[in-house]
Formats: sequence, C-alpha cells, structure tokens
Amino acid sequence: MSFELVVLGAASATPTSNSYTTSQLLKMREHYFLIDCGEGAQKQLRRSKTKFSRINNIFISHLHGDHFFGLVGLLSSFHLLGRTTPLTIYGPPKLKEIVLTQFRAAGTFTSYPISFVVTQHKVPQVILETEAYTVSSFPLKHRIATTGFKFEEKPLQRGLNKERADELGIPVCDYHWIKDGRDWTAEDGTVISNEEITFDPPKPLSYAFASDTMYVPETSSYVAGATLLYHESTFCEDKAERARQTMHSTAKEAAKVASEAGVEHLLIGHYSARYKDFDQFENEAQEVFKSTVRARELHAYKVSDKGIQVKNLRTPKHEE
Repeated sequence: MSFELVVLGAASATPTSNSYTTSQLLKMREHYFLIDCGEGAQKQLRRSKTKFSRINNIFISHLHGDHFFGLVGLLSSFHLLGRTTPLTIYGPPKLKEIVLTQFRAAGTFTSYPISFVVTQHKVPQVILETEAYTVSSFPLKHRIATTGFKFEEKPLQRGLNKERADELGIPVCDYHWIKDGRDWTAEDGTVISNEEITFDPPKPLSYAFASDTMYVPETSSYVAGATLLYHESTFCEDKAERARQTMHSTAKEAAKVASEAGVEHLLIGHYSARYKDFDQFENEAQEVFKSTVRARELHAYKVSDKGIQVKNLRTPKHEE
C-alpha cells in the first residue's frame, strides 16, 4: 500500500505565472485526501492525473483565500462530471456558509450530497476514524482560526509465515487469530509462539500538515513522531521579523519544530513571492534538521520505512 503526498501548490498569498497556492493530495491506504484547495487546485489535480472521483474527503485549514479559493470551483466540477458519491469537507465554522452562499447566489446545486464537519481551532480533536486510519486536527497560531491535520495509519495484522504454518499443520481457520498476534497451540499441547509463525507488519506511517502558523512550542507535541511533517516556511531568516509580524514561520523555525517533535522527515513550503531561489529555504532548514526537503509543485513524495522517494509528475507541456 502506498503512502504518497502530491504537492499541487506551494506558494503563499497569490498564484503567479508559474506557481500555485497551497493544496496537497495525500494517498494513504488507497484513500485520497485533499488538503487545502488554493486557486488552480483542480487544474493541478488534472495535471497529476488524479481521478476526481477518488477524493471523498477535503480538509481546509483556514479561511485565508490562498488556502480555499479553489474549493467552490472544484465542487462545481464534481457536479458537472456527474458525481453522485457523498463528499465530506472538514474546516472552520464559516466555511459551509461561504460555500452555500455562492451556490445560492448562482442558483447552483450539486448532484451529490456534501457534509460539513466543523473543526476546533483551540483544542485537538479526532475528526475522522476508520478501521484503517485516524485523522485528527490540532490548533495552530495564525492571524485567524487555523488548524493543522494529522493522518495516521492504524497497525496492520501480522503477516502469516505460510511455509512454517504448513509445516506445523495449522488449519486455515486459525489464521485469523494468529495474524491478530496470538500464539498457536498444537493438539499435543505444544505452544508455538506467534513470532515463529508470523512476520512483522509494515510500520504504520503518518503525515502531519502544519499550515499557516508562527512558531509555537505546542505544535511539536501535536505532530510528535510523524513520519513526514509539512510545516509552512514563508520566509527565510533575512525576513524573520516579517514572519513574526504576519504570524508565519521561517524555514529554520519549521526545522526547529521537526527537531523538537522527533519526526522522521520534514517538508517545507508556502514560499513568499519575495524569494526567487527556493533552495535557500531548504539550505537554512537543513542546518537545524538534516532530513528536510522543500516542496516542489507537481512532485510526489512517496514515504516508506526506507525514506522518501521524490518523483516529478510534470510533463514537457507543463510550464516551469
């Protein structure tokens, strides 16, 4: 099962001729989650060859336009494409009002049901849980109510050592209990330890998304132990004062959170248009947290217990 993050937009404030504002697509346990939806998100989804129908959950961190102005357009496209599958949107309290007001003003309706789940910006909470994964939100420190999101796989069953099981004559009806971690007892009373007849399952992976926020120590506790952390880094150290004024973070501050949280890998983005060389962000962050990579648009970051593999999804016709 793949655990992959596709960066659709990594710029802050406004789109430019060659960049898009914040939006990401997380693929986890064969489920697709859209995280924030800046302008042009659906165009980037098409470029990444994503099937719109596979997106059933959308998460909006806050109501600054560069994080949700693409949402209504995407919802309208879902309708025009004949979608009937229910969609759930997680976000701030006023998001539902904004979306429905635009629909009413345009006399628009959707061919599919939309549910809105309100996120809390003061306390962490579990907002979605299945047998395979858990999604929680956590507060961030920004100019308006803002939440981050953490996506966590649940442990899989242990893998059966079929060859050893056959040698011991273990009946198929006992496989389920063995995969759950139980020892097996033979007819003569011999107890076979679970470790002898199973393999360790893959390590559960997790992704934490820390959208717009200034540096606060509390963030580290919310994202602790994540396999991959995305933390905004709007500025470099040369504009640290500007970061404080606007309640954003620098690349080094993002790296500080990663270090304090004990995450495995850090992804930084949300670059200010004041910068032309985005490698500067990566270089400064790596001084604090070595396992840092910068977000590149239309690139996929595949995460495993062996690290991160980066794949460029651009084709020659995509402008640079």
